[in-house]
Amino acid sequence: MKVILSTLNAKYIHTSLAIRLLKAYSQHEFDIELTEYTIKDPVMNIVSDLFQRKPDMIGFSCYIWNIEETIKVIEIVKKVMPEVTIVLGGPEVSYDTYEWMQRIQGVDFIVMGDGEETLHHLMQVMNGEQKYHFVYGVAYRKEGEIIINPPRPKSELDSLPTPHRFAEDIPDLGKRIVYFETSRGCPFQCQFCLSSIESGVRYYDIERVKADITYLIDHGAKIIKFLDRTFNINRTYAMEMFEFLIEHNRGCVFQFEITADIMRPEVLQFLADNAPPGIFRFEIGVQSTNDPTNVLVKRRQNFEKLSRTVNIIKNSGKIDQHLDLIAGLPEEDYATFRKTFNDVFALGPEELQLGFLKMLRGTGLRRDAEKYNYTYMDQAPYEILGSHKLPFGDIVRLKRLEDVLEKYWNAHRMDHTVTYLIKYEFESPFDFFQQFGDFWEGQGWQKIGHQLEDLFTRLTAFLHNRETTNMEIILGLMKLDYFMNHKYKPRKIWWEEPLRKEEWSVWMKKLAENPEQVSTSFAALGLSERDLQKHAVLDVLPFSLDHMITDSDIDTSIPKASSTLLIVLYQQQENGQPIYFTMKLQQAVSLL
Repeated sequence: MKVILSTLNAKYIHTSLAIRLLKAYSQHEFDIELTEYTIKDPVMNIVSDLFQRKPDMIGFSCYIWNIEETIKVIEIVKKVMPEVTIVLGGPEVSYDTYEWMQRIQGVDFIVMGDGEETLHHLMQVMNGEQKYHFVYGVAYRKEGEIIINPPRPKSELDSLPTPHRFAEDIPDLGKRIVYFETSRGCPFQCQFCLSSIESGVRYYDIERVKADITYLIDHGAKIIKFLDRTFNINRTYAMEMFEFLIEHNRGCVFQFEITADIMRPEVLQFLADNAPPGIFRFEIGVQSTNDPTNVLVKRRQNFEKLSRTVNIIKNSGKIDQHLDLIAGLPEEDYATFRKTFNDVFALGPEELQLGFLKMLRGTGLRRDAEKYNYTYMDQAPYEILGSHKLPFGDIVRLKRLEDVLEKYWNAHRMDHTVTYLIKYEFESPFDFFQQFGDFWEGQGWQKIGHQLEDLFTRLTAFLHNRETTNMEIILGLMKLDYFMNHKYKPRKIWWEEPLRKEEWSVWMKKLAENPEQVSTSFAALGLSERDLQKHAVLDVLPFSLDHMITDSDIDTSIPKASSTLLIVLYQQQENGQPIYFTMKLQQAVSLL
């Protein structure tokens, strides 16, 4: 029996751990081939590729992000290869399984829950007497009737062979994200999350985990993302893993989901003291700071302790943090969500993701949808359309906020500018992103694309429209951000050039002759006038940039005497990032 295990990933750089786990468990007995596609691939391309492989059975791993595209593939596969057995598995079809069997007539079997042992047993029975009622954890068809067997007990994780040592994966390890699990399950009962359904946490032996990670790094892995729902729930296990990864990382980056309010002080101190900058990235699900909401969804959270953890990590400067919010939870209306957003933004995360509640199959909130007057999409991703507290009109407004949040904060295109705006020009971060999002849509910009300079000109238009004060400061910070967003000297700028070509040439000559007047670090670069002509840009900012960026209180009177000559250099660092230097304009003029 020729078996293909497949899935449609969200992006090419993603990889499927699930189908590798299944192959590792059964490859000693069955001829199994892995094929991965993306949800953007044309359906006919996927079907054609599967057809040429001549399978007897195809198993698809299903999630909310790929189920609808997977169904399209199955429908055509069954028309061109009606003899092929189709098996589905994964979290999306492990719940409401009867409905899936009814909806997708081309599906022959569904594997529910942990799939390694169940799929193996199913394939053995397919090759044998086909007595499917003995296969716990599957749904199947018998003479037109849908049969759902009792569930299979949870797997002992150390009985599962490693999925990380396939020779065919080695060439791409450095190009894609490697997904890894050290445990399954979650101790918490958050009613919007599928992980709440399985009580307790099962762990792999830690020495086995270390050996697999070492193998992956040895063979070129650059990013390893841990799928554990709460990586730090077991302090001893987490500490040993952090110590191991710090010692053996060799430049590999590791991403974790952590629960911040239970992070122990000694763990935080260890990370602050020992973690090399950039190798760890923490994802922290805050979701809501509204206490009545957290009670209703059974989410135990101490925001004070969470804030302490986030601040300690941020102050260490070692670890990037990605904080998540969910709009639309019970008792969370537009006003309380505004507070939630501002509470979390004040922590200064490198990324703040605004998601919208999804009524996942199998979760408590989906069962209680009528209680909170939820309406939601019938098909995946089951995103809410309204609730007892958050009507559709408010959801639409928050979608606009989300759009500019992604473009202007999470993409880090204007860190200096946005930081200034939310501190000095708007009542709160929420109000800046919301008002800008409303303006963005009002201009019809959501219907057209944008280049980098468009983001600057559109923000300028928005600020002029609302008659924002201190535009000289804001435009100066925007210039800095624009320059710092290029790896190479920009060919064009979006504002009127302040210096004529002749003036610019004079500046270059004087800076090359008097580099120590800028700074010792600038002089240490040893740049000639030709180097500066080729790799430098200059601009005059009508304020003291050093004062603006380092001081907590800004003097917005913009005294001209404190204006700054900004010098930005490209291709002077190994990482390709530009660096900038400043001079007081009066001091710079004295060189002329």
